[in-house]
Amino acid sequence: MNINKLSHINLGRTLIYLILISFAIVYLAPLYVMFSTSLKDIEEIRSGNLLALPNDPTLYAWGKAWSSACTGSECNGLAPFFWNSVKIVFPAVIISTIIGAFNGYVLSKWKFKGSELLFGALLFGCFIPFQVILLPMAILLSKLGLSNTVSGLVLVHVIYGVAFTTLFFRNYYVGIPTELVRAARLDGAGFIDIFRYIFLPLSTPIVVVTVIWQFTQIWNDFLFGVVYSGSGTQPITVALNNLVNTSVGGKEYNVDMAAAIIAALPTLIVYVFAGKYFVRGLTAGAVKG
Repeated sequence: MNINKLSHINLGRTLIYLILISFAIVYLAPLYVMFSTSLKDIEEIRSGNLLALPNDPTLYAWGKAWSSACTGSECNGLAPFFWNSVKIVFPAVIISTIIGAFNGYVLSKWKFKGSELLFGALLFGCFIPFQVILLPMAILLSKLGLSNTVSGLVLVHVIYGVAFTTLFFRNYYVGIPTELVRAARLDGAGFIDIFRYIFLPLSTPIVVVTVIWQFTQIWNDFLFGVVYSGSGTQPITVALNNLVNTSVGGKEYNVDMAAAIIAALPTLIVYVFAGKYFVRGLTAGAVKG
């Protein structure tokens, strides 16, 4: 009887693994096609099988996508736009994370009149579609003199991201015992000291969650980038769109695929190396409250 039960359990696990492997293969198939196509020359792409491995792998398409592919009227590749995205992402992620941590600390442990209403308004901000704020944000950037600048895009992403970062940190800090705050106040610790010496050291899991979330959202953004950027300040998503829709002497699918992978590579690297910390951060309290 025990042997039969063990056999059924093993059969069930095997079936589950087979299903998961099948889903993984289907999910990763587009990435495989992109990568293999980027290593082929254009003649092999046109005459060969889409799923076949490259006969003579070459990095020509990668080099062209990075340094000389045409993105509209300019043929400087994705490199300048890649660094534009870096200049946008890092300050926006850092600033929005710091503001979200401070807001979450205040809204979770320092209640004041109207704090719940304020948190509700911030929560509502998480569900406002991008398109709704395009015109008001354009007017604000114009008045601040930040239209078509990298600094303007940083400000846009900070403003839109603060609602999410505040939600993450507030829900995480709710799980920290209020007695710690009371004990610290009895010992003479002030508002900033409690945040600095008690809450920040406990915030590593939720900081990782917030950084990964913000990094991914900002790096992959296209709408804000195409609306608020100008010549020389466009992020890589806008440049990728321009590259794919620009044809000079025939369509080069290998260059398009290489460019797409280059654009996606930073977020892919972040998830590969920090994905497990993202899950730990979520289970540690990011979705509580």
